Amino acid sequence: MNNERAKILIVDDDTMNRVVLSDLLTGEYDIIEAKDGDEALRILEEKAKEITLVLLDMVMPGRDGLEVLEIMNEKGWIKGTPVVMISAETASPQVEKAFALGVTDFLYRPFDQMVVMNRVRNTIELYVKQMQLSELVTDKIYERTRNGDMLISILSHIVEFRNGESGQHVLHIKKITEILLRALLKRTQEYNFTEEDIGTIATASSMHDIGKITIPDEILNKPGKLTKEEFEIMKQHSMNGAKMLDEIQFFKNEPLMKYAYNICRWHHERWDGRGYPDGLKGNEIPISAQVVSIADVYDALTSERCYKPPFTHEKALEMIRNNECGVFNPLLLECLGDVADRLPQEINDNSTSKLSDADFEKIARSIFENNAKDTESLVYQQYLNEHKKSQFFASLQNGIIFEYTYEPSLLKLESKRAKALNFPKTMVSPEKNPEFWNIFGRDNWDEFAKLLHDPQLNNDSFIFKSEMRVKGERKPCKIKVQQSWNRYNPENPQLISVYGCVEFLT
Repeated sequence: MNNERAKILIVDDDTMNRVVLSDLLTGEYDIIEAKDGDEALRILEEKAKEITLVLLDMVMPGRDGLEVLEIMNEKGWIKGTPVVMISAETASPQVEKAFALGVTDFLYRPFDQMVVMNRVRNTIELYVKQMQLSELVTDKIYERTRNGDMLISILSHIVEFRNGESGQHVLHIKKITEILLRALLKRTQEYNFTEEDIGTIATASSMHDIGKITIPDEILNKPGKLTKEEFEIMKQHSMNGAKMLDEIQFFKNEPLMKYAYNICRWHHERWDGRGYPDGLKGNEIPISAQVVSIADVYDALTSERCYKPPFTHEKALEMIRNNECGVFNPLLLECLGDVADRLPQEINDNSTSKLSDADFEKIARSIFENNAKDTESLVYQQYLNEHKKSQFFASLQNGIIFEYTYEPSLLKLESKRAKALNFPKTMVSPEKNPEFWNIFGRDNWDEFAKLLHDPQLNNDSFIFKSEMRVKGERKPCKIKVQQSWNRYNPENPQLISVYGCVEFLT
C-alpha cells in the first residue's frame, strides 16, 4: 500500500491564512506555500505532477486566482490537479467563472476546521475516483471482453452513491435504451442499427452522467429548486463529462467512446432547440442521445429523488407526452407508447446485473491474465470489490445506505435519508467524533468491530442487531454489512472499506 503523503499547495497573499490552513492540514498532508499567483505558477511548473491539491485564494494582488486558473488550463495542469478556491464571496460572477475554469469546490473565510478537513478529503477522494474512472474506461475491458456489465457496475457506484440515488439508475437507463432502440427499428428503416450497435449504445448510455462527478455536493443533492446560478453550474455536467471522455485517447475512435461522447454531451438537448449545452434542434441531435434523453427522464420521474417522491408509470408517461419535462422527437414518443405496457416489468426484471460473481471474476481475471505487475493485480482486485459493492447496493430496498473507508477514515451516508434523520452526510474519523458515538452507542461496538475485521466473513454479507439514537430516541435496528478487502497479500489481507444498510425495526 502506498504510504506517501499527499502534497497540498496553499496559495494566499495573507500570511495568517496560510498559517491557519497549514496548521489544520499538516498532520495529514505535506504542505507547500506560495504567497502570490506568480510564485504558485513557478511551483506548479516544477512540481505539478507531485501536487495532489491546490488551495487557491481568489483575490490577490498582482496575478489573482482566476488568472492562475486560466494558466493552469492553458498548461493542462487542471486536468491532473484539482483546485479548491478560497473566497469570502458565496455568490458572484467570479464564483461562476471559477467553476467554468475547472474549480472543484470552494472554501469560505473565516475557516471552519471541520469544513476545511471535509472539503480537502472529499476533493482528493473524488478526484482519485475520477482518475480511476478514466483509467477503467481506457483499459482493456472493451477490447478484451466487450462486456458492459463490469463498466456499469463500477459507474453505478462511483456516480450514483455520491448523487444520493438508488444505485439502479444506470442499469435502468441501459435497459430502457435497449427497448426503445428496438422499438425504433420496428417503426423506421432510417437507422441501420445492428444488435451489436444496440448493445454498444446501451453500454455507452451508462456514461451519460459521469460529468456529475465535477458538480459540488450542495448543488447535486439540494432538496429544493436550484437557483439560476446553481442550475447554470449543474448544466456544466454534460460538457464536463464529454471533455473527460474526449481526453481519453486510447479508444477514442472506437464506437463505444463515440456513442458515449454524443450521449454525455447532448442528452439534455431538446427537439425544439431549447436544450443545452449547444442548443441543437431536431435531428441535429444524435439519435443515441435522443433515446437516452427519454430513458433518463422516464426513470427520473418514476424514481425517488432528494427533491421529489416517485411518480407513477402512468403519470410519467403523461408528463413526457405533454412536454412537461422537455420536448422529444415525435417518432420516439410513438416508440415509447409501443413499449409502455411492458416497460415497468422489463426494468424490474433487469434492474440488477445478470452477471454472476463467478463470471465477473473470470472476465476480470482474463483482462490481466498475461500481466504480473503489482499495479494491475491491485486494479483487478478493485474490479472485484466494485462489482460486489454494486451488487450489494442493488439488493437493498430500504434503510440508510452507508460506506466507510479506512484510508482516509471517512463515513458517508446516503444524503436524503441522512438529512431526514438529522444525521451528518459525511463524517471524517467518526470514531473520534462524539456525534458518532451519540448516534451509535458504545455498548456493543467492540463486538461489531470484531466482526468487521473477520476475513472469514468476506464471501457473504452479515447482519448485526444494534440500537441507534434518532432525534434523541433509541431505536432498535439491524445493520446489513459487506466488507471490501485488499487480498493482494493473502497472508495479510487488509480491510479497506465497509458498506451496508441500516434498517430500523418496528
